[in-house]
Amino acid sequence: MATTRWGICSSGKISNDFTVALRTLPAEEHQVVAVAARRLEDAQQFATKHSIARAYGSYEELATDPDIDVVYVGVIHPYHLQACLIFTNAKKHVLCEKPLAMNLKEVQQILSSAKRNDVFLMEAVWSRFFPATVELRRLLAQGELGYVKMVRADFGVPLMGVARSTQKELGGGAILDLGIYCLQLICMVYNGEKPEVIQATGTCLENGVDETVVVTLKFSHNRMAVFTCSSGLQLQNDAVIVGTKGTIHIPAHMWCPTVLVVNGKETKYPVPEPSLPLNFIDSTGMRYEAEEVRQCLLKGLKESAVMSHSDSVLLAELEDEIRRQVGVVYSQDHQ
Repeated sequence: MATTRWGICSSGKISNDFTVALRTLPAEEHQVVAVAARRLEDAQQFATKHSIARAYGSYEELATDPDIDVVYVGVIHPYHLQACLIFTNAKKHVLCEKPLAMNLKEVQQILSSAKRNDVFLMEAVWSRFFPATVELRRLLAQGELGYVKMVRADFGVPLMGVARSTQKELGGGAILDLGIYCLQLICMVYNGEKPEVIQATGTCLENGVDETVVVTLKFSHNRMAVFTCSSGLQLQNDAVIVGTKGTIHIPAHMWCPTVLVVNGKETKYPVPEPSLPLNFIDSTGMRYEAEEVRQCLLKGLKESAVMSHSDSVLLAELEDEIRRQVGVVYSQDHQ
């Protein structure tokens, strides 16, 4: 079986963690060939730290490297559209950090470019690929909880000192950064069904960036969901799925789950230890989405069934509607 050869787009914190996560997988299966940043020095520093052979000072150079199969896009979300198009148009497969883009229109542009260029593309919703989440889906499919009627999720961490969380031009805001994790879980539990009713309310900073948002969703047959996301408050960061026959609790941290409590019985699903320091908790768990990409490529697939293009479209639609109700508008919404 051929090695999956990765290019890393951006030398930031999340790219660091993704590269460390790849190192927990067999070297004959996953190899990082090159890294690109907007400044060559940053790419070179990153390459040295992670023993990567090639460093580029532009994304275009990475896109034209013939030895790369798939590019991991780790730039901040206002730059996702531009970066994804550079790689899809160069016929590279893409794994792009979430949120896939700033709004539905941008998401559709990215997806149509991937289809047009016949390349694989997936939004990097890493939470869906953790062993704990795989088990969660199995339990739900098996009817372990009976008929699921309620999902609750929270994700809040104080990020007021972090520029990309508070500045509008950097894509700041709790919905796109944190709420997406709660939303994707709810959508997964309800099998990608579109809610019938969405009610969102929230508080914004003076610059119009959402800080704390509470969302209630009503699905067909009176099934409900509610989530809170906040970049100003430390919340419980857990999730609960309630059915007619029982409950599954995902303790903190619900976005990178390593524990499931099924009807009171706790099971642990640990992730591997990192070989280098991480910026975010349990980031070696990104190995699972990387392995999903490899398996899809080996099968010649252009999207993953676990995090499909229609899943990305649904997330973007819901994010747009929630932002509309809370009154969060980005410059990308006018374009």
